[in-house]
Amino acid sequence: MEEIRHLQLGSCPDSWGVWFADDPQQTPWSRFLDEMVASGYSWLELGPYGYLPTDPAQLRDELGRRGLSVAGGTVAGAGGPHKDFDAVVAAARDVAALTAAVGGQNVVFVPVPGYRDDVTNAYLEPAELDPDAWRALVTNSNTLGKILLEEYGVHMRFHPHADYQVETQTQTERFLADTDPRYVSLCLDTGHLAYRKADVPGIIRKYPDRIGYVHIKQMDPVIAERAVKEDLAFGKAVAQGASVEPPAGEPDVPAVLDALSELDAELFVVVEQDMYPVEFDVPLPIAQRTRTYLNSVGLHSRPNSAGEKI
Repeated sequence: MEEIRHLQLGSCPDSWGVWFADDPQQTPWSRFLDEMVASGYSWLELGPYGYLPTDPAQLRDELGRRGLSVAGGTVAGAGGPHKDFDAVVAAARDVAALTAAVGGQNVVFVPVPGYRDDVTNAYLEPAELDPDAWRALVTNSNTLGKILLEEYGVHMRFHPHADYQVETQTQTERFLADTDPRYVSLCLDTGHLAYRKADVPGIIRKYPDRIGYVHIKQMDPVIAERAVKEDLAFGKAVAQGASVEPPAGEPDVPAVLDALSELDAELFVVVEQDMYPVEFDVPLPIAQRTRTYLNSVGLHSRPNSAGEKI
């Protein structure tokens, strides 16, 4: 298939089973970077703050000698913007400063932990925000996006997430309608949205100017349905294999790419296959097969040219 030139393929630590800054069940960061290169990727998202080196000079050196460039940074583990906002801002500032220092222009905000505990399966808060909490979500998201853009020169990409109160198509569309497009756009996660039965190409076509970044992944619809029937937290479903390598799941990748190809914007499309925890030898061949498949449908990871900005 013809290459879609305005889409730039990348990957991230999550596709190597990394959910936390430090965990003995996770692939060591130097091995992850080496295997990124072995998989044929040129761009990466940084993953949980503290997993990769946080000293900008060291990180630039580690990436530079491997020929890797930064698509974006990741704020994860700070909770949702509707609560503990001072902590959210502090965490986002750390990520934004590091991301900008190594040449990235995107900060993906992943609102975890959400309303469920992945380990105990317990509900930590209601699955729907009340009006006051929703107003806080919107106001704080706008404020955070403004801080990141005006103080660090990076764009906030909000990530709808299973087991957070922005997870369904209805919630995602409400979030986009209520937030300020100058400061907030989506990290469109195809897998999380499909997990909650959203029409992913439909969202892209309805909100073309609010798609700022993409996580490309698929979910096994059988496991997703089981999670609903058995009332499983998302982490439990992932442990059962909910996140699958393409083209084995949903949404249909060519249909998503058809919609993305219509956008008048350069975008990173970052592979993010949830598989924590995983044996260290498992991710590399999956990453290689995934990159080969995505190349076959028009997505490629092109090395950074001097001054290239996406």
